[in-house]
Amino acid sequence: MSIILGIDPGYDRVGFGVINHLGVGKLEYINSGIIHTPKELTVGQRLSMIRQDLRMLISDTTPSQMALEALFYFKNAKTVIPVAQARGVILETANFKGLETFEYTPSQIKLNLTGNGKALKQDIQHAVARLLNLSQIISSDDASDALAIAICHTRFLEASRRFSSHKPVNDEDLNDYLDLNSEVNYDILN
Repeated sequence: MSIILGIDPGYDRVGFGVINHLGVGKLEYINSGIIHTPKELTVGQRLSMIRQDLRMLISDTTPSQMALEALFYFKNAKTVIPVAQARGVILETANFKGLETFEYTPSQIKLNLTGNGKALKQDIQHAVARLLNLSQIISSDDASDALAIAICHTRFLEASRRFSSHKPVNDEDLNDYLDLNSEVNYDILN
């Protein structure tokens, strides 16, 4: 049993999702939401708000690990810098709180949850609801994405344990076993 905090990094909105990993394929929804930073605040104030809210969230939910979306590709250069700054604050906060962090690309997350590395937002929302046995989808894209990241992480943990129970989890080693950039139409854990 371990509590996983998933983070969808952002500057205006940081999505978070907290799940309990009860065992192989057994997940329990705990909490999800958004840390919203008002546009009227300065850059420093907004980053500080992310840090403070994230510290409180970590204290309240006591996760053992944090998984977040990797900064992979941005079409808009104007948004990549603030998001990178927010990611830095998020990673520093996790380190300060003693959390081990793991990063996954959007295509890894999509492929892991749906079997399609180019899945649409609504496909991810439905997969999250199904895998967490929720009666309805999480309507916030940011919160749903954060839950997807946490779920993806639990599946990587499970897969790594299948390949070697004596090695620590290492994303590079896992990618040697699982070619997550290929297009396949099956769930890698079934």
